[in-house]
Amino acid sequence: MTKWKGSGMNWRIGVSALLAFATATFSTGTAYAVDVTHNTDYSISLAGLPIAKASFHTALNDKRYTISGTMNSAGLADIFAQTSGETSVSGIVGRDQLSASEYRVKYQTGKKGRAIDVQFRDGDVVSASMKPPRKIPKNWVPVTKADMRNVVDPLSGLIFPADTKVCPKSVPVFDGESRMDLKLSPKGTRPFKTEGFQGDVIVCGIKFVPKSGFRKGRDDVDYLRKLETMEIWFAKAEAVNVYAPVYVRIPTSYGPVTIWATRFGS
Repeated sequence: MTKWKGSGMNWRIGVSALLAFATATFSTGTAYAVDVTHNTDYSISLAGLPIAKASFHTALNDKRYTISGTMNSAGLADIFAQTSGETSVSGIVGRDQLSASEYRVKYQTGKKGRAIDVQFRDGDVVSASMKPPRKIPKNWVPVTKADMRNVVDPLSGLIFPADTKVCPKSVPVFDGESRMDLKLSPKGTRPFKTEGFQGDVIVCGIKFVPKSGFRKGRDDVDYLRKLETMEIWFAKAEAVNVYAPVYVRIPTSYGPVTIWATRFGS
């Protein structure tokens, strides 16, 4: 997968997974009268070598949630191009799911950067902006109005209340530029240990299905589309009664990219 480090789509997918980890610090079925905050740290590696670090801050007040995070390249990745990013999401905690009202991400790789802002209402995209705007090539698959209905942001969509199915058949995601389905399938359980958690986690196979907002024939998109061995693991946060990702594995030609929660619920 020769374009992993330089791909905006892959960078956004990685950031989305990391942000989802941070949302495990509150319940989707409980309202709090005072602020609840939580800080978490994550590690990303390629073939066992560290390439990035991330930190996140989560706050909950009554039925509203906010998550903010930063991500920076590290180790060998800095030799090729320094990458940094910041992101945030805010919304309402509902009975069965998280409902985002605004999602933002801003990232910089070398001298190139981009900022994305998405506004949601009742699961539909109200507006989406990108600065600087992308030059649309002839082989671009455009995002239609229908593509932006009944979708989730890439953060809230990967958090599951304890009494719902952890590996649903499909999660319809819009990340500000691309519309994709993440098809999850159950693969049993595995033991997992990190700071703040020790126990069995639920393992899901994950299939990436691009729908729109990408260039036809792009190598990294085609690579992800064909992968059959990606995995995402979900741990239960007992105190808040939700499942959230603690581990993601994406095979590449250079070795697996892994995202690991170095702290969970502590």
